[in-house]
Amino acid sequence: MAIIPLERIRNIGISAHIDSGKTTLTERILFYTGRIREIHEVRGKDGVGATMDSMDLEREKGITIQSAATYAIWRGARENMEEHNINIIDTPGHVDFTIEVERSLRVLDGAILVLDSVAGVQSQSITVDRQMKRYGVPRICFVNKMDRAGANYLRCAEMLKEKLGHHAVPIQVNMGAEEKFMGVIDPIEGKAYFFDGEKGEDVRVEAVPAEYAEETKKRREQIIEMVSEVDDKLAEKFIGGEEVSAAELIAAVRRATIGLKMTPVMCGSAYKNKGVQVLLDMVCNILPSPTEVENIALDQRNQEAKVVLQSDFAKPFVGLAFKLQQDQYGQLTYFRIYQGTVKTGDTIINNSRGQRKERVPRMFRMHSDRREEIAEAKAGDIVAFYGVEATSGDSFSSSDVFYTLTSMHVPDAVIQLAVSPKERSGEANFSKALQRFTREDPTFRVHRDEESAQTIISGMGELHLEIYMERMKREYACEVVSGKPQVAYRETITQRGEFAYTHKKQTGGSGQFARVCGYMEPLPSDAVEQYEFVNDTVGGTIPKEYIPGIEKGFNEAIKKGSLIGFPVVGVRCVVNDGQYHDVDSSEQAFKMAAIMAFREGYDRAKPVVMEPVMKVEVLAPAEFQGSVVGQVNQRRGMIVETSTAEGQVTVVAEVPLNTMFGYSTDLRSATQGKAEFTMEFAKYSPVPRNEQDAMMKAFKDKQAADAAARK
Repeated sequence: MAIIPLERIRNIGISAHIDSGKTTLTERILFYTGRIREIHEVRGKDGVGATMDSMDLEREKGITIQSAATYAIWRGARENMEEHNINIIDTPGHVDFTIEVERSLRVLDGAILVLDSVAGVQSQSITVDRQMKRYGVPRICFVNKMDRAGANYLRCAEMLKEKLGHHAVPIQVNMGAEEKFMGVIDPIEGKAYFFDGEKGEDVRVEAVPAEYAEETKKRREQIIEMVSEVDDKLAEKFIGGEEVSAAELIAAVRRATIGLKMTPVMCGSAYKNKGVQVLLDMVCNILPSPTEVENIALDQRNQEAKVVLQSDFAKPFVGLAFKLQQDQYGQLTYFRIYQGTVKTGDTIINNSRGQRKERVPRMFRMHSDRREEIAEAKAGDIVAFYGVEATSGDSFSSSDVFYTLTSMHVPDAVIQLAVSPKERSGEANFSKALQRFTREDPTFRVHRDEESAQTIISGMGELHLEIYMERMKREYACEVVSGKPQVAYRETITQRGEFAYTHKKQTGGSGQFARVCGYMEPLPSDAVEQYEFVNDTVGGTIPKEYIPGIEKGFNEAIKKGSLIGFPVVGVRCVVNDGQYHDVDSSEQAFKMAAIMAFREGYDRAKPVVMEPVMKVEVLAPAEFQGSVVGQVNQRRGMIVETSTAEGQVTVVAEVPLNTMFGYSTDLRSATQGKAEFTMEFAKYSPVPRNEQDAMMKAFKDKQAADAAARK
């Protein structure tokens, strides 16, 4: 492969709500760039499946489960375009696999946000957009499925503004819509693009058809005006009434997009092979290269001083491990290289794991599940190392520097299941599978419940855990049985609670003495951390060496609340007084005093049980609106919004997760199988009093039964 300079490298992700056409779009990109010779559909009749859906489960279910990386060389649909190397990560749309989007966006320089031309901005579009904002990723919006009945390009752009707060600028004119969708017009250059050939591979560029001339002229003026609002350089020309050239306008759009001040909106139909090549041109013309994105590292040798990494091949190597994947040959660790060069045989340092040395035996560029071996990788590349031990989010560098990078955000699990192998002979494979999956996926968690001696798996939703159980069966020949899904409840307090506890124990010889006084109070609802410890003691009432023991005690106490045994969140614990004994006091004594003091204050702070509440979005034919709303109400749901468009009703509601089990079956029954829904975590809310009392009684009965069994 010819060496392409950094300025012409684009690292992009393709993200969207489920079933918006991300994988179909990626398949077309690979075909038009020559990476594949045949187009395969997500649910194709040939049984092959899309290139980026390499897992059997993905092909069977018709959804993306794992993010997949590839790269392609684009030579342009327009004249005189130089070759660009585009590294692409196709991400899942289902909220249960949101960590795949999270870790991909952490390492990418730009993104394509895909919207369905009929549905527009949907629940997962909002989640994906929030993730893009978290990592400061510039994006182009591609309004897909323009061939669908009810397609509306400008309405989608308006929804971006209303629902996501974007400065959305439509930079194309669509020629027709629905079954009459023919192609797109670029008002910036004043050219019309048609896509001929059986698979839309022949791009025909013509003058703007007469019937679209007036609209094209108006759209160009709108683009100049809207971009001028966020770009000072263009604003000067606009205010002065000067003529703006196509090159100047594209440069302004690029500046504003990279500066996160606007979102260019394009349109097309990936399935009907229209508009993809023009989108690729704009990816190259508008989205940033690695040199234009500021990446910050922390220098651990200089009190975590911030260092701006440079996309310079000669600088010391710095990279981030963002994804792990096990295949038949061993573990692959996906890396984004931010600075320097790394070659096979080099020794690199894992700065997140105590500067552990790792040798790089082999390196690959990935094309979905296929590998292409390379000898070296440079700043700006996304590659996979074979045989390098790491976990997701580890920072690596050469021995010259000790830099760490911020890791990706990992959301909390909302559902858990008790699981065990069906046959005793499967226990070894069961253990291997759990170890592997927890390494690969930070949102998949495993712990052992000591009271019930059960293995508990936690995750982002029913589908998330169901997929892993199916993978155990297929990949490890270990069939798994599971209990009823358990919701990840939390406990919190609603008012201030005082504590003053004295721990005194005499057992011959030196005893134990510690007194801890203070209070606990609820943290603000928008607090970043869910627990806070404050030491307000003065005058040496508690010596400094015993304060860590008190903090350890509180940390221990919040793991299990006294109401139903779930973790306590949203609490600030303040210690302001106490007593110690010269001989009998110790860190352990203060730890025990803190645990008991916490329980004392907790009982006085009016604790409540909190349950996860999900944001549920239901899309159904308008005739079933009554049934959909009725079912949501039966599940203690709160309707947030309802809207109707093109004979379809969208109901957005907040519903407790505990009531959502079995909802898909009920919804299908009530709507003749015509409705679909998506669900994502929204917030924690207090459980109704009668349910809390029932849960507390069940918890106490279980504790009594366990105590009796131990006797």
